[in-house]
Amino acid sequence: MSQSGQAKIKVNGSEKLVDLPLSAKDVIKGQSGCAAAKINGEIKDWLTPLKDGDEVEDILPGSQEALAVMRHSATHVMAQAVTDLYPEAKLGVGPVIEDGFYYDFDVKTPFTPEDLEKIEKKMKEIIAQKQKFVRREVGFEEALREEASQPYKIELIKDKEGQTLTMYDNVDQSGKTVWQDLCRGPHMQDTGKIGAVKLLRTASAYWKGNENNPSMQRIYGTAWFTKDDLDAYIKRREEIAKRDHRKIGEAMDLFSFPTELGAGLAVFHPKGAAVIETMKDYSRRMHLKNGYSFVQTPHVTKGDLYKTSGHLNWYSDSMYPPMHLDELKNSEGEVIRQAQNYYLKPMNCPMHNLIYMSRQRSYKELPLRLFEFGTVYRYEKSGEVQGLTRMRGFTQDDSHIYCTPEQMEEELSNTLNFILTVLRDFGLKDFYLELSTKNPNKYVGSDEIWQKAEDTLRRVGEASGLSLKLDEEGAAFYGPKISVEIKDALGRFWQLSTLQLDFNEPRLFGLEYVSKEGEHKEPVMIHRALFGSIERFFAILLEHYAGALPAWLAPTQVLFIPVTDHSQDYLSSIAKELESCELRVEKDFSSDRFGKKIRNSVQTKAPFVLIAGPKDEEAKTVSFRFRDGSQLNSIPKEKVSDLIERACKDKIQVNTAEDLKSYM
Repeated sequence: MSQSGQAKIKVNGSEKLVDLPLSAKDVIKGQSGCAAAKINGEIKDWLTPLKDGDEVEDILPGSQEALAVMRHSATHVMAQAVTDLYPEAKLGVGPVIEDGFYYDFDVKTPFTPEDLEKIEKKMKEIIAQKQKFVRREVGFEEALREEASQPYKIELIKDKEGQTLTMYDNVDQSGKTVWQDLCRGPHMQDTGKIGAVKLLRTASAYWKGNENNPSMQRIYGTAWFTKDDLDAYIKRREEIAKRDHRKIGEAMDLFSFPTELGAGLAVFHPKGAAVIETMKDYSRRMHLKNGYSFVQTPHVTKGDLYKTSGHLNWYSDSMYPPMHLDELKNSEGEVIRQAQNYYLKPMNCPMHNLIYMSRQRSYKELPLRLFEFGTVYRYEKSGEVQGLTRMRGFTQDDSHIYCTPEQMEEELSNTLNFILTVLRDFGLKDFYLELSTKNPNKYVGSDEIWQKAEDTLRRVGEASGLSLKLDEEGAAFYGPKISVEIKDALGRFWQLSTLQLDFNEPRLFGLEYVSKEGEHKEPVMIHRALFGSIERFFAILLEHYAGALPAWLAPTQVLFIPVTDHSQDYLSSIAKELESCELRVEKDFSSDRFGKKIRNSVQTKAPFVLIAGPKDEEAKTVSFRFRDGSQLNSIPKEKVSDLIERACKDKIQVNTAEDLKSYM
């Protein structure tokens, strides 16, 4: 119910004395085209009644808020277009997502590309009609009546019993309501304020994301302020598709996903494994230099371990089903020992805790930094696995650090610096940090401990000099964390390394150390994954570099191509020398013509292609050809290994002749 009387409100930062009742629409300009405003920081329909003390802000033209409202309106229009064309369609939900929107429909037959063309055409007709979006609050019974033919909407209404329900009517120029939908809103002032739209693809999706529910057809789309914006986005999508690590992996013969293994499981071919091992070798050296101790743990364990850690309570949906083992029967077939549940490990931390608690620990041993390349297994839904970026079996460069409370801040700071050094060595430069704070409905430990930990992480993040953003209420139940977010060559952000404080496991496992005063105290536990998973990091690098990895990482570092067959022995002798320096070498001594070999060399994405003919052999020289087609000719044979080794040692990117000239 609207308030009446005088009230003080703030409009775009300026305090005003107004007479109530009043809505946000009465005090803002609405120049963004949105029938919405920010009220106390939350985007709401502009017909929302105001009350004393409210702060109202315009949604600015061209802002991300305006874009989100426009996309929500485009979702609404898509649902209208679908039900106009396919009246039997049952409506699910249609949220805004990054770069666009989707809507779920229950239809008898899946949508085809031709269907999407029809739906998009219908959407543009609706947009051109400039139908107004009109909000109505409805009661529970009224909502049930209006959505009687929509079973999924009925379910949503029942889920929200007792809450305010709203319908949005689409009203044409004559004032006639031509469509309506149960919707939270808000929307644009009319459909004509929606910019350029494009439907992208369809996919199957379970209602409410539950595989026990009906399967629906999900249509993905996008909307932008202008056609130029849309065209730029489509071009970017095409570039993303070209850089898809799965396509690059197949083209470069790096890895594959055999159907015999099952969803989310990969095998790495010799070239892909060479890159993985290079990453691991580098990581090993860096961890040894920074005081880590290497450990190794099994891939399977009795379930009681994960009862102790809490994972069976908090994480069981993402664990593989148990294996019932070790049952023992006597000669009469009677069970004399019950079977136990064994699980593939989803996490390494409980096993690292067992190593810590294998004997009494002294404060003199802390900080204790345990490190493992630990392969873990998580039962991701088959529809959610995606190449190397979301797998069911993957390897973490996993570390758990045990320290005293007094050591915690320095340890976090040193670890963050270590993480950033490693990422920069892989050529990644553009970072920001994200601090995930306590979810008040899902946490263990005292508020005091959480506050202290969050304050410590905030100081560490700010001291790094990087931008620090808040992920409010985004922490796991056992402690706050800092995540390192990296920006790739296409402007996408990926969450990579994490620093996670844990107040849960030290208590659950009874971890202790003997202090200087002889007291038994609980250590601070820090979870730290640097790559996150090696496979996912590999995928990110492949997409970031479009397969053209820095010289030290490239699966084929040097490719030899003779101008004629007569130069094969000469190049083989150079190749043998480079192989002795542990460089990854490939030779194209096939029967193809020289020109075709050069064209084929592009597929390997080798940073160095070494070419020699009879004149080079006579002069004891070779020519370097680079990824961009540039060359350095007549390089003395004795300089070749030194040039390549120095470029690899310095971890530089080598795409052009200019990239190598500083080493000449």
